[in-house]
Amino acid sequence: MIFVTVGTHEQPFNRLLEYVDQLKKENIITDPVVVQTGFSTYTPQCCEWKRLYPYQEMILLVEKADIIITHGGPSSFLMPLQIGKIPIVVPRQYEYREHVNNHQVLFSKTVAERLGNIIVIENIKDLKNVLLDYENITANMPSKTRSNNARFNQEFENLVNELFYMEP
Repeated sequence: MIFVTVGTHEQPFNRLLEYVDQLKKENIITDPVVVQTGFSTYTPQCCEWKRLYPYQEMILLVEKADIIITHGGPSSFLMPLQIGKIPIVVPRQYEYREHVNNHQVLFSKTVAERLGNIIVIENIKDLKNVLLDYENITANMPSKTRSNNARFNQEFENLVNELFYMEP
């Protein structure tokens, strides 16, 4: 199953929904597709869809999905990473009036460069080839986010010990 989410931003993200629906209609996507359409005005014809899913249901859909396609909102692509999935991120773009600026493009490209565990698609036509070759593309990518919590906690503990347990 493929799960697609465009988040809850008030501007439509019809470009992504229309293209995924087209790929499904042309049988390029053969798996079932579940779509969260948000405030988009396009109604998918070939995919199961709902405007908004409760958060717990979103988690279940991400867990069940073989592939997750998401917009460039951090919450939407970090959740799959936390579950061990490598998301395909199609950032909303200003030129298509999908967002107020191109911060999603810049942010998702930065995350991809630094962490190497998301696939960023700027040109919607590239999505087809990424879907067809997803397993090969993701084979050597880390699927989990790296957490610095343990290191931070240890360094914090060391600092506290230095401040409060100094020998006279």
